[in-house]
Amino acid sequence: MGMLVRRDLAVKYQSSMLGYLWSLIDPLVQALIYWFIFGVLYHRSGDENMLGHAGYPLFIVSGIFAWMWMSAGITESAHALSSQSRLITTMRVHRQIFPISKVFARSVEFLVGIPVVLVFALIFHGYFTWRLLAIPLAMVIQGVLLIGVALILAPLNVLFRDVERMTRLIVRILMYSAPVIYPLARVIGAPGDPSSLPGWFQFLYQCNPLVGIMELQHGAWIAPMFPSAQLVIMSATGSLIVFILGWWVFNRAESAVLKEL
Repeated sequence: MGMLVRRDLAVKYQSSMLGYLWSLIDPLVQALIYWFIFGVLYHRSGDENMLGHAGYPLFIVSGIFAWMWMSAGITESAHALSSQSRLITTMRVHRQIFPISKVFARSVEFLVGIPVVLVFALIFHGYFTWRLLAIPLAMVIQGVLLIGVALILAPLNVLFRDVERMTRLIVRILMYSAPVIYPLARVIGAPGDPSSLPGWFQFLYQCNPLVGIMELQHGAWIAPMFPSAQLVIMSATGSLIVFILGWWVFNRAESAVLKEL
């Protein structure tokens, strides 16, 4: 596993002048774009109450770095088997390690980005309390979720070529189905607020494991955004269900995948 992770990182940046800096530049540029659109052009009154004393740049950066791990993990793990067919058919190892190694490789890039988020927290009035422990908790939950998704997509992408296009669509949908670039309060609203979305929609929205994960990532630095225990439990439970489903799908499809490769 460690060898595959190191090889993946080395191959990805071997011909690049900036190397690992791209793992920081890409999310920072995206964060700048979203900050300009949602923090400047479409700034709405009331955001200050949702974010406390923290600035919107801290909110967007803490969300984007976590999202980039999710996005890259899904996209690259989907090709983990189809892109390494010769290695997979000749090595006598558990083949689950190929998509899982993609998830771990992208987690390294996320860890490299944490010091950048720390700098933003210092500049934009982030909180430095015990709530920073939410970051490793969020990483564990997100890692379990990503591995489950990877174990589903990797074999299906070998058997059904439409999965590649579907993966791109899934990533786009997930980006806006979780509070990555907008506060959760924009969806949940205040109790009794006539402008709030229907209760059934709010419940379904919070069933998305990414919602609790992103709230942990934001709440580690921004005090008012720390999620409830119920939301964290829902996120952890959903991630575990996806993980179990992924392991089952991979085992069922493995023999068919080997024939196809």
